[in-house]
Amino acid sequence: MFDYLIVGAGFAGSVLAERLAVGSNKKVLLIDKRPHIAGNAYDYYNEDGILIHKYGPHIFHTNSKDVFEYLSRFTKWRQYQHRVLACVDGQLVPIPINLNTINQLYGLNLNSSQVDDFLKSMAEPVEKVRTSEDVVVGKVGRELYEKFFRGYTLKQWGLDPSELDASVTSRVPTRTNRDDRYFTDSYQAMPLHGYTRMFENMLDHPNISIMLNTDYREVKDFIPYKEMIYSGPIDEFFDYRFGKLPYRSLEFKFETHDVPLYQSAPVINYPNDYLYTRVTEFKYLTGQEHRKTSIVYEYPQAEGDPYYPVPRPENAELYKQYQALVEDLKTVHFVGRLATYKYYNMDQVTAQALTTYARITGTSRAESLR
Repeated sequence: MFDYLIVGAGFAGSVLAERLAVGSNKKVLLIDKRPHIAGNAYDYYNEDGILIHKYGPHIFHTNSKDVFEYLSRFTKWRQYQHRVLACVDGQLVPIPINLNTINQLYGLNLNSSQVDDFLKSMAEPVEKVRTSEDVVVGKVGRELYEKFFRGYTLKQWGLDPSELDASVTSRVPTRTNRDDRYFTDSYQAMPLHGYTRMFENMLDHPNISIMLNTDYREVKDFIPYKEMIYSGPIDEFFDYRFGKLPYRSLEFKFETHDVPLYQSAPVINYPNDYLYTRVTEFKYLTGQEHRKTSIVYEYPQAEGDPYYPVPRPENAELYKQYQALVEDLKTVHFVGRLATYKYYNMDQVTAQALTTYARITGTSRAESLR
């Protein structure tokens, strides 16, 4: 008899498996339909010996000391601050938009105060911010919106920014200084030996059993357990009773090149050209030394593995219908991006899992981390 059947071996499921096994001495069975642990953060060495991220780049950053210290139990870190360029008007310029972006793009020599005035002069008044278009146009105006945001968003989501919730573009700041880091969090680092190694260390405990290549629905009636923790799609759990929740997916195209480095930045965005949205070069992220290098092109698409919940009001309402069904289930706990139909970064999923552990075990957050 297992105390917990945990569905999904990504951050949500693995953190809960570790906490329940180590912190509460519970017997846990962790199941995943994929042939590996670590969820979308899974990385591996390709045939040329280059460490790559199978499901696109995963950059760890957080402002939570608790989350960083918790994950530090399972990995050493490589300090890394992420930087991104965007291909706009035939130039590679920093994104998020900052002082250097504006000066380079328009051939100017503004200072921070002047670029603030410049952006204010470009901005259009928006009476009430409702959509992603409103966010950007209200901050930097329509011209920069067209150059940096509209095309990228159309490719990424298959929808115009005017059809998407404001949260999509609110995630990308605009700066009036020269700070070209993509994130400004207190803790920015990459697992020294990769994400998969970190997950292996997290799950290395005699109380944890793992079944891969397994759909939980095929075994849940034959394996005795007391409670379930579910991190898969919530609509799938309820057999799509109210219809499917929309997601965006990605297709990845990997290439290896016989050069030490292929491009001038870890990630280059292509908001207006080509069918792909961005190109990532993994050696920047991992710090690996190798005579070859590997890159990946990302092609957004409607079908495939569910990666991004589509933030529109009607989808939020559909999710609420499923969420109402959860309240009747006393022995099933829903956690993670797919189970709560919300876009989370890795640190946010980790924090949610730790909070869920505290709730289901009746411990305080401080006690849950012991």
